[in-house]
Amino acid sequence: MWPGEIVFSMVCGFLLYLIYLASRSVFQIQEGHLGVLISFGKVMPAEPGRDQLKTFGPGLHLKWPWQRVRKVSMMEQMIDLSGEEGGTTAMASDGTILRLDSKLRLTPELDHLHHYLFSMERPVEHVKGLFTCLLRNEIANFDQKDVAGAQELKTESYLPAVRVGSYAAIRRERRLLNQHIQKFCRAQIGNRYGVRFDGVDLTDILPPEELAQSLNSVMNAQSEAQRLLAQTEAECEQRILAARKGLAIARSRGRAVEDEIGTMAGLLADLQRNGTLDLYIERRRGEVLADSRISYIKRPS
Repeated sequence: MWPGEIVFSMVCGFLLYLIYLASRSVFQIQEGHLGVLISFGKVMPAEPGRDQLKTFGPGLHLKWPWQRVRKVSMMEQMIDLSGEEGGTTAMASDGTILRLDSKLRLTPELDHLHHYLFSMERPVEHVKGLFTCLLRNEIANFDQKDVAGAQELKTESYLPAVRVGSYAAIRRERRLLNQHIQKFCRAQIGNRYGVRFDGVDLTDILPPEELAQSLNSVMNAQSEAQRLLAQTEAECEQRILAARKGLAIARSRGRAVEDEIGTMAGLLADLQRNGTLDLYIERRRGEVLADSRISYIKRPS
């Protein structure tokens, strides 16, 4: 190889090395994310002696080639707790095994980012496991005494009271259970794990298959009872309305007969005052006897 070729190869190699160093000295942070620099395994703090990290916002930044960038999303993250098997199981206070579909919403906190990134090997999995335990604990301790009001559910005021189980109480008071879980999670998760707990969404609560069939039977029976009750009420209302109309017609007929009798009494009184009542009676008797085919007349003895 000629000396010129050796020099040319060295220059090309040096240029490639410079390009490699340049590519290692620039990093980009996307919107909604922050970057943290790590030098020889040590993270760069915002101030010496403090846990708050020096972060880099969205845009293009420079660093030393040996520094490593760890990017973290600061957007709200939603963790699906359903798992691959489709739902988290939990035992209620009455021993019923429930399957829950829930989602956890949290956001990493800037002031406690060190705890979130470096206090746990897998922060998302850790928070997910912690929340699953908290959820099961709340489900197990969610008794009907926590439910505002009576422990008995009355679907309608005219139906008999029905004592509900844990599944029905939890499903009915899902909002109250969410409040308990959120309050407990804000106290337990909080700053300890470097995230802000935003909320939990219990998307669905499913009972065991055997209980589901029983509940379907109960719901069908209640629906049939309500249908029969509504039908009976409609028939009773119809009968009451017909009776009221019949009563009104009878009263009208009675008043008409009363008026007719009053009018007839007045006419007879006038005939009596004029001395023609006997003639009128005799004429009416003749008319009646003339229209009759057979007459039975009782003469005074």
